[in-house]
Amino acid sequence: MKRERILQVFVGLLGLGYLLLIYPLYTDLWHSKWLLEMNNACDPMFLSWFVALGPFLLLAAIKPSSHRSLITFAACQCLVHASIMAVQTAEARKHGVHRQFGDVVLIGIIGAVLLALLISLLESPSDWGRRDQ
Repeated sequence: MKRERILQVFVGLLGLGYLLLIYPLYTDLWHSKWLLEMNNACDPMFLSWFVALGPFLLLAAIKPSSHRSLITFAACQCLVHASIMAVQTAEARKHGVHRQFGDVVLIGIIGAVLLALLISLLESPSDWGRRDQ
């Protein structure tokens, strides 16, 4: 399978996954779960960020060569997010609060794969031109 096609599928699945976060966002807001149960006002704002990015990633999946900066942004956003979550997890454990580390690894892998696919395509620009012709 061509690298561009792999990038299309990966970006499309990520965009769809981000867009599907609209359901937990809706339930958090509709039932005031963020206020009454979780006592965390940041959660709905955090989810809205991903929900807003989802449709743009779906559009970028159609022709990744035209949306390299958006894909780069999504990859860097995942890596920075994973880094911050890693620090939070380490600090939580230091204070005796157990927090799972799986989401940190998952978000980091998503960012790394996006960046790796994008870099591999940038190194072979002949792949970008073939699709346009």
